[in-house]
Amino acid sequence: MRHYENMVIVKPTLTAEEIQSVINGVEEVITSNGGQIAKTDAMGMRKLAYPINKNERGYFYVIYYTVAPSAIAEIERRFRINEDLLRFVTIKYEKNNEVKAWNQFVTKTNKGAAATEAKEEAEVAAE
Repeated sequence: MRHYENMVIVKPTLTAEEIQSVINGVEEVITSNGGQIAKTDAMGMRKLAYPINKNERGYFYVIYYTVAPSAIAEIERRFRINEDLLRFVTIKYEKNNEVKAWNQFVTKTNKGAAATEAKEEAEVAAE
């Protein structure tokens, strides 16, 4: 299993429910090909550096996952077919220092999310 990162840009003309449906479809493509998602990061709606298919903005979503190298071709093929994705990029973390940085980023952000959840639970219990 190798470490990968995918950034996808979803069309801005979709509603929030449709964007979430597209994101769930992207995650399902990865998991159905044997991938294990370690972390996701919804970056939200952002302005593009240049228009893509007459779209000035796009919804950015980043997924960190591990999968066998043979599955990447199928994952990218399914991304190309999806008409709701403006662009996508796949980054492979190959060298030891890159994998170490990938692991540190995932564990650091997961700890931050866990601390936030614990704080919210404490606030709810206090009420």
